[in-house]
Amino acid sequence: MNSTTPTAHGVSIVGERSAAVDQIFTDEACAFVADLGRRFGDRRLSLLRARMERAQRIKDGEQPGFLEHTREVRESEWKVAPAPTDLDCRWAEITGPVDRKMMINALNSGAKVFMADIEDSLSPTWKNIVAGQVNLRDAVRGEIELIDSARGKEYRLNKTVATLLVRPRGWHMVEKNVLLDGEPISASLLDFGLYFFHNAQELLARGSGPYFYLPKLESHLEARLWNDAFVQAQDALAVPQGSVRATVLIETILASFEMEEILYELREHSSGLNAGRWDYIFSAIKKFAFREDLVLPDRAQISMTVPFMRAYTELLVRSCHKRGAHAIGGMAAFIPSRKDEDVNRVAMQKVREDKEREATDGFDGSWVAHPDLVPVCLSIFERQLDGGAHQKHVLREDVVVQPRELVDLHVPGGSLDEDGLRTNISVSLQYLDQWMAGNGAAAINNLMEDAATAEIARAQLWQWVHRGAELEDGSVVTLELYERLREEELEVLGGREHRHFGAAVELLDGLVLADEFHEFLTLGAYEAL
Repeated sequence: MNSTTPTAHGVSIVGERSAAVDQIFTDEACAFVADLGRRFGDRRLSLLRARMERAQRIKDGEQPGFLEHTREVRESEWKVAPAPTDLDCRWAEITGPVDRKMMINALNSGAKVFMADIEDSLSPTWKNIVAGQVNLRDAVRGEIELIDSARGKEYRLNKTVATLLVRPRGWHMVEKNVLLDGEPISASLLDFGLYFFHNAQELLARGSGPYFYLPKLESHLEARLWNDAFVQAQDALAVPQGSVRATVLIETILASFEMEEILYELREHSSGLNAGRWDYIFSAIKKFAFREDLVLPDRAQISMTVPFMRAYTELLVRSCHKRGAHAIGGMAAFIPSRKDEDVNRVAMQKVREDKEREATDGFDGSWVAHPDLVPVCLSIFERQLDGGAHQKHVLREDVVVQPRELVDLHVPGGSLDEDGLRTNISVSLQYLDQWMAGNGAAAINNLMEDAATAEIARAQLWQWVHRGAELEDGSVVTLELYERLREEELEVLGGREHRHFGAAVELLDGLVLADEFHEFLTLGAYEAL
């Protein structure tokens, strides 16, 4: 049984104590994260309130647009800081949770960058959060290894590995197992603070630095908060200013209107923007869930070539290169099959087309979810860039995006059928089952599903049920249809008593059947974890 264990500096550990907890939550580390929490906790809460207030204004009729009061930022001359040597070439980036084996495989994959994820691909059990920090510490020092005696396998780092970036949890999350002055601490500040405290000096000594990916920002003011936290952390540990570098995921529809401002706020610590395509689609549904006329088709049809997605990605490249920052393309979530070469052949061709489009559009690199896709991504960008580290000289001055192009969510030729409805139900149930079991990245139907893709699936289910979406055969999505298909898909998966599917059904129904759209799947699921 867990019990609250007081420590110094107002930090209390609610989660189970272990040797790993003691290694990470040292007295000095607790003092460091406590200082961050007290300095920036109130601003975090204020910015979260500002999100909700802006969402209400949009619901009341306010049209999102480029900010008038930041026009000078967009029209003046400035650049972000030059990229460090080990972050200058980013042709292929692989992502995955801070699981020990997956980290070793990702670092050894041949990718230029590995994003170690404490966010969407990690189920934030207390054990996973603590083990993740231990694994990161060991990886930074080149000491991470895994001996799998049962399978007779050993996992160790190669001589050359990918540059390590870490994605902490978003501003909206807290860590319920760590209390600061009696309240759950910000998960963002905890994840960042622990990694920075234990590894910043070591990374610099090894010729690298504390590099991060920042998720789910909705405004430049949220980027400013991160920047202030970076400045404070560097001062507190006598780390040279500018050592931190952060790539921001543009994965909310409102952030697409503030890309240059976000770069500006982080300019001494910025290393670019990433087109976080899956969360972006989810955000588009969420922010306009109130619109009676909005019914997006099956997620497989919301490709990067539909008008609103193309407008956002082309604007991202232009915004980054105008300011000397890297533009990183979106995730290829395909997981190769070991059994079906036909599936692989078709999917790999789609991956190639996707990466070739990004390279031609001016991106400097892109994301993949599996080591087998790294060579494909590398070869495409190496060829497009003619061996150069990046293509920031491609300014894309031909791109002119109007605000309406970013919020016109029409998908030409889009449609919906029962198979798409069933797939979203099944994927949601399977992912929630995995998440409750402590696995935040699950291979389902040859795709790597994480919280972002599960968010799309459940968001579309809410939208289709509440808007009475029409299927191709003329039938309408009703509550009764959803419940019937849910029971049928649940039976295929083994029923409510199998694994964590009872809890998964309860969580999914709570999201889909609620009158109002729930902000994040992970908030309710975390309480049940």
